[in-house]
Amino acid sequence: MNASPEQHPTAAPQTWSQRFETALHPAIARFNASISFDIELIEYDLSGSVAHAKMLGHTGIISAEETEQLVSGLERIRSEYRQGLFKPGTDAEDIHFAVERRLTQIAGDVGKKLHTARSRNDQVGTDTRLYLREQIQQIREQLRQYQHTLLTLAQANQDTLIPGYTHLQRAQPLCLAHHLLAYFEMAQRDWERLGEVYQRVNISPLGCGALAGTPFPIDRHYTAELLGFDEVYRNSLDGVSDRDFAIEFLCSASLILVHLSRLSEEIILWASEEFGFITLKDSCSTGSSIMPQKKNPDVPELVRGKTGRVFGHLQAMLVLMKGLPLAYNKDLQEDKEALFDAVKTVKGCLEAMTILLAEGIEFRKPRLEAAVASDFSNATDVADYLATKGVPFREAYNLVGKVVKTCLSADKLLKDLSLEEWKAIHPAFESDIYQAIAPRQVVAARNSYGGTGFEQVKRAIAQAQERLNSSD
Repeated sequence: MNASPEQHPTAAPQTWSQRFETALHPAIARFNASISFDIELIEYDLSGSVAHAKMLGHTGIISAEETEQLVSGLERIRSEYRQGLFKPGTDAEDIHFAVERRLTQIAGDVGKKLHTARSRNDQVGTDTRLYLREQIQQIREQLRQYQHTLLTLAQANQDTLIPGYTHLQRAQPLCLAHHLLAYFEMAQRDWERLGEVYQRVNISPLGCGALAGTPFPIDRHYTAELLGFDEVYRNSLDGVSDRDFAIEFLCSASLILVHLSRLSEEIILWASEEFGFITLKDSCSTGSSIMPQKKNPDVPELVRGKTGRVFGHLQAMLVLMKGLPLAYNKDLQEDKEALFDAVKTVKGCLEAMTILLAEGIEFRKPRLEAAVASDFSNATDVADYLATKGVPFREAYNLVGKVVKTCLSADKLLKDLSLEEWKAIHPAFESDIYQAIAPRQVVAARNSYGGTGFEQVKRAIAQAQERLNSSD
C-alpha cells in the first residue's frame, strides 16, 4: 500500500471496538489524548515493536514473511518520523495507536497482527523503560563532565585558601580545592546512585499483557535480549503497574539538583559585593534593565529555582501511586510529563553549571587571602596549640573564648597580640604560636584523612582522577 504519512488529525473519530456504539466526545478525546507529549517515546516504541514482531515470528505466532513486513513497515515509520513526515495528531490519542495505524496503512491487514500477544499496558511500560534507560546513561555522562570540571578547578586551586563556614558564620579556613572536591563527592554519589537505578529500570515488562500474561506461546526472554534488558518482570501484575523505577529516578534527580542548588547558593553568595570571592564573567551573567552597574548570577539562580520543579515531580509521582489498586490505571499516563520534564531539567542544569564552572567564574585570590587573614577562624588552633602543651582541651577552649572576647573589645585579631600578652594568658605560649595560627599553617595542619590539609587534598585529587579514569 502507498498511503502517505499522516500529518494532521483528519481521520474520522473511531470507536474502540464493537462494544462501543459511538465515538468519544471531542473534548473528552482531547482530554484523554497523550500524543502531544508521548510522541517523545516514538523511537522507543518502534524499537519495542520491532522486537515484539521478531518474537512473534521467532515463536511461529506469525509467519516469517509477515514478520519481515512488520519490521520493514516499522522502520519505514522511523524514517518518516526522522524526516519530519510522520506527524500524528490528537485523533491518534497516543503514540502507540498512531504507529499501529500508520503501520496498517503501509502493510495492510498484516499491520493489524502487530498487537497480537501485547497490550498497551506492557507496551508503554517497555517504551518508558527504554527511554529512561538511555536518559540515565546520558545524565551519568554529564555528571562525569561536571566532575571533570570540578576536578580541574580543584587542581588549579590547591594552594588557594577560602573561609570555611558553619551556620554561615566564619568557622575555619579551608583549602579551596578541598571545598570544591566536596561537590565532586556529591556528584560521585549521584553517578553511582543512577547506576543502581538503571539496574531496576532495565527490566522488561513486555509480554505481561494487560495484567495477566497471554495464552500465546511468546518468549519474553527473547524480546528482553533483543532490547538489551537484563531480566524480565516475574509477575505480570507488577510488570504493568510498577513505577518504582520512575520514582527512584525522580528521587535521584532531586538529589542531583539538591547538590547543584547548594553550589548555586554558594556561588550567588560568593559573587555578592559582601563576599566578593568570585568575579562573574560576561559569558555567563546578565545585567539589569534599569541598573547599569549590575551583573546578575542568573545561571545559579535558575538552577536553584528549577530544583523545585523536579521536587514537585517526585511528590506528584508519590501521590499518584499511593492509592492505585492493581493493575494498570489511566492515572499512570501522568508519569510521562513528570519524567520528561525532570530529565530535561536535570540535563539542562548540569550543562549550565558545568559551563559556568569552566568558563563563567574567576576566583579573586587576593580577596580570599585577605578574608582568611582577618577573622577568628584560627581560634580552634590556639586551643589545639595549648592541648599539645598538655593543657586539657576543654580548659584551653574556655580560655581561648575569653581571649577572643578581649580581642573583640580591643578591636584586635589573635595575630595582633604580643608574645607578652600571650604569656599573660597562659605561660605555655611561645613565639611559635604565630606560626601555628597563620592561615596557611592552620590549613596545612589539618592533615587527617579526608581533611583540608594540603597533603590530603593532593591525595584526594589523585584519588578523584583515578576514579574518573577507571569508570570512563
